[in-house]
Amino acid sequence: MSYMFYNCNNLNNLNLSSFETENVVNLNAMFFDCNKLNGLDLSSFNTKNVVNMRSMFWGCKNLSELDLLSFDTKRVVNMSYMFYKCENLKKLSLSSFDTSNVTGMSGMFYNCNNLISLDLSSFDTKNVNTMESLFHYFKNLDNLNLSSFNTSNVKE
Repeated sequence: MSYMFYNCNNLNNLNLSSFETENVVNLNAMFFDCNKLNGLDLSSFNTKNVVNMRSMFWGCKNLSELDLLSFDTKRVVNMSYMFYKCENLKKLSLSSFDTSNVTGMSGMFYNCNNLISLDLSSFDTKNVNTMESLFHYFKNLDNLNLSSFNTSNVKE
């Protein structure tokens, strides 16, 4: 399903409730540059086999809220640029994310400049080796919990 809705610039609403995703392994850039998308319900997505979520929501500038609590991320290796340029995102629910196998988090939240608070206390980052620009351009952020971050394997 990588690049499935790539550059769908005028797409406002998207109903994916009938999607069967239990066999999907790659969600790379699935909603890349869907910059007018203002609502997205992914609660029916079965992500138990996904290994790549790189750039999944890249450039979704109109999304203000994204609830990913139903995502099973225990097999995911790459989350780099996942929310890159989600400029209007105000609420992001990631407390259920299992990041124990993730190695790439570069630019994951780059330019999410309307996020005020982000709780990443459940993130297990012991295997992450890239974190450059992870929180680049967070001009409104006033609360960030990184108490669980282990950066012993980070190289950049």
